[in-house]
Amino acid sequence: MSIAIIYMSKHGTTEKVAELIKTKLDSYQTHIFNLKKTKLIDLAKFDTIIIGGSIHVGSMQKKIRQFIVNNMVILLKKRIALFLVCMEKSEKRDEQFNNAFPTELRKVSVANGFMGGEFNFDRMNFLERAIVKKIAGKSSNVSEIDYKAIEDFVNRLRS
Repeated sequence: MSIAIIYMSKHGTTEKVAELIKTKLDSYQTHIFNLKKTKLIDLAKFDTIIIGGSIHVGSMQKKIRQFIVNNMVILLKKRIALFLVCMEKSEKRDEQFNNAFPTELRKVSVANGFMGGEFNFDRMNFLERAIVKKIAGKSSNVSEIDYKAIEDFVNRLRS
């Protein structure tokens, strides 16, 4: 099985999660694509497409959303898995996931994952740090990556 992991990462956490997923899928032919650096991906080469992104100020990165819209026809013909990196733990997390990924893609997804998140102040600009301090009450780096959720996600992909 050939797998494409397609993601966008602003502060590095989604990239970290995508790399962890790739490592756990080491027995498969897995390729990883950061939409920040890669413009064209030949989706026809892959059996399974994993798409992941993170939530910033309530929504997923525009490049991920645009990638999905531009490739919806082929994505719906593939085996799909979706993951979200966010710090939210309440039912708002489900709302963010539903807003991030279109209904038709969520309906065919074989695995959905909430992978936790991080506040990486070293990679944030002044405004981002101020927003996190005000909304989340955090003023230093915090890592809450959910390694069990990543393992469960990968296990669902293997079945």
